[in-house]
Amino acid sequence: MINRRTFSKAVGLGTGAAAVSLSALQTSAFATTAADRPGGTHVPTVPAVTPGTHTGFGPLKQVKAGVLDIGYAEAGPAHGPVVICLHGWPYDIHSFVDVAPLLAGLGYRVIVPYLRGHGSTRFLSRHTPRTAEQSAIALDIIALMDALKIPKAILAGFDWGSRTADIIAALWPERVKALVSTSGYLITDRKAQLEPAAAAVEHNWWYQWYFATERGKTAMENVDDRIALCRYVWTLVSPNWNFSDAVFERTAEAFKNPDYAAIVLFNYRWRIGLVEGEHRYDRYEKQLAAQPPIHVPTITLDAALDPFTPAGDGSAYRSHFTGPYEHRTIANIGHNLPQEAPTTFAQAVVDADHL
Repeated sequence: MINRRTFSKAVGLGTGAAAVSLSALQTSAFATTAADRPGGTHVPTVPAVTPGTHTGFGPLKQVKAGVLDIGYAEAGPAHGPVVICLHGWPYDIHSFVDVAPLLAGLGYRVIVPYLRGHGSTRFLSRHTPRTAEQSAIALDIIALMDALKIPKAILAGFDWGSRTADIIAALWPERVKALVSTSGYLITDRKAQLEPAAAAVEHNWWYQWYFATERGKTAMENVDDRIALCRYVWTLVSPNWNFSDAVFERTAEAFKNPDYAAIVLFNYRWRIGLVEGEHRYDRYEKQLAAQPPIHVPTITLDAALDPFTPAGDGSAYRSHFTGPYEHRTIANIGHNLPQEAPTTFAQAVVDADHL
């Protein structure tokens, strides 16, 4: 999930019900019209769809890319402008099950990959360390783009997916046409993570501290326990989302990946300095420690009911985005924004493409 330090900076601006009410009042989740763009550029309006309209993708594909054999869904014309949608934890590609057909219907080629340790994505070698530094996950997506011969794409994500997209936009901007980043700037500052945050922030990160213990490790390594834990997280971070058993169970299949526990545990332990990453990623992590700015056209989205959304309507991270930029706060929506509000998310992708 998101960077607790980014959230911590905004705690003093107001939290809880008051912050949610403010976010709801400032919502700007509306389709952009041609008149809003320089020169009157026409921006397509995404047709409204009821969340949960679609229940699956077509046959999934696999491609060898970097250290992985990556499983992914694809929709839309083969030669359309590419959008890569990146999921978070504890979620999978079905966070975009309604978003993908909306974008495909507007002519985009939509790629939705399983991140390492999820679904049908597998390591090519049993000898590859099951690490999950933030740069490693970003390099997985660069490798995917190379394998699919995609020179440049719109990147759109949430949670781990936002962080991954942010990193690619910051370090490899030539590969990014535009960016949609839910929760704003999520590149992890490991040094800042060593300092304690406000009590309310630390409370939100209960599972991170749980994963730091042997007790949490044991729970994650038991498939039934990990699935129960993930479902509980869904209820906490998306309080208004009345998802069905079938919706959760569809995604929970991705948590049965043999490397799932190792990847999740490593990622959260690495963030707070309990484990060190592979040396091959050191140079990238050194660059990311400097919190590099993002220059590509960007729309940031905040979900008003997500407990990790900082107060201040995006002000906590605004300075990190130096190119064409818009921010939107989405009322009555929780952490899994693309699945809870697919039309809004898809419209943000289209609008970012036209910034």
